[in-house]
Amino acid sequence: MTDFHAELTDRLIRYAAIDSQSDEDAPAQPSTAIQLDILRLLERELTEIGAQDVQLTDYGVVLATIPATAAGPTIGLLAHVDTAPQFNATSVKPRLIKGYNGGDISFPDNPNLTLSPADFPYLAEKQGHDLITASGLTLLGADDKAGVAIIMTAARHLLENPQIPHPALRIAFTPDEEIGRGVDARLPKDLKADFAYTFDGGALGEIEYESFSADGANVKITGVSIHPGQAKGKLVNALHLAAKIINTLPANQTPENTEDRQGFIHLTDMNGSAAECALRFILRDFERDGLAAKGALLRQTCEAIAATEPTARIEVTIKPQYRNMRYWLENDMTPVELARDAARSLGIEPVSVPIRGGTDGSRLTEMGIPTPNLFTGMQNIHGPLEWVSVQDMGQATQLALTLAQKAVTP
Repeated sequence: MTDFHAELTDRLIRYAAIDSQSDEDAPAQPSTAIQLDILRLLERELTEIGAQDVQLTDYGVVLATIPATAAGPTIGLLAHVDTAPQFNATSVKPRLIKGYNGGDISFPDNPNLTLSPADFPYLAEKQGHDLITASGLTLLGADDKAGVAIIMTAARHLLENPQIPHPALRIAFTPDEEIGRGVDARLPKDLKADFAYTFDGGALGEIEYESFSADGANVKITGVSIHPGQAKGKLVNALHLAAKIINTLPANQTPENTEDRQGFIHLTDMNGSAAECALRFILRDFERDGLAAKGALLRQTCEAIAATEPTARIEVTIKPQYRNMRYWLENDMTPVELARDAARSLGIEPVSVPIRGGTDGSRLTEMGIPTPNLFTGMQNIHGPLEWVSVQDMGQATQLALTLAQKAVTP
């Protein structure tokens, strides 16, 4: 059996070195022009390996077809090319650690940074594996360029081996997943898949069909500005009101104090001055009622603070982002069971835990294409300690190939 390790290593290192961070504040589609650098590269590479119907859509998605060699449902394989805006992702320098020795990992560009198996038990399981990390000053971008590498490797293998039976596969590489804008309203129709999979998961064996439900919230605070020397009884400091809102919200509902199936209210950004200030929150819960309750709590908190300063103004805007894909997938678990069967045939025990986040699959499932999420091996995403096992990526590639073969109609 081919392990694909050399190809996966080459692909991930090449892809991760390309700047492709998304930007929530940018209205363009994709949100950043740099994402087009990797999208155009993937468009060329798909054409070179012989994929059909290759196109880069005007909404920034690369689509392609791996033609069927047997009858069966059309299956979509998706990964996103953007990297998270939460941490520096400029000038990523990926590095390969061959045959990890099981000890602490240091970083050449940040001597104070250490990746230790004592802190991350999954790392302790990977002794002897080949690991890819960044250099200490950036994230790696295995989220989700590991998924891109896995899908490209599987696609190349199937195109070079037409004797392998499989139904038609539709590939989609999306932008802006990290800011919740990866699935354009036109994508479900253009994908033309009966069901799909995102390769955007973590540990070996993860086959996920539950995600957070998510809303985004913006709070705009307009104070009363006046010269501080004449401010007695007149100045209303917008930053002070922001602090009151933050301190009034329950501390036990923040990400650092929640786990498992608990949702949260997360302040992600605060910008402004004494005159005017803006807060940005993300609201997360696995259930619709819980999500609505968090939005109501934020509104009530802002209203209570506003009531203490009637000359100020506090405006709250809440917008839906995505919903728990379980609401649709639990009605038809066919794609989940197919992936589980494929995993077990490879000696991998499938694990289904709720994703404390979301994927393009959350939106696609809601829009009519059932799309569970599959593992890639990536760990510690969105930060400088991000890493991935090449061997885990190899197993994910085998999973893609195996589920495609198992989908063939008898």
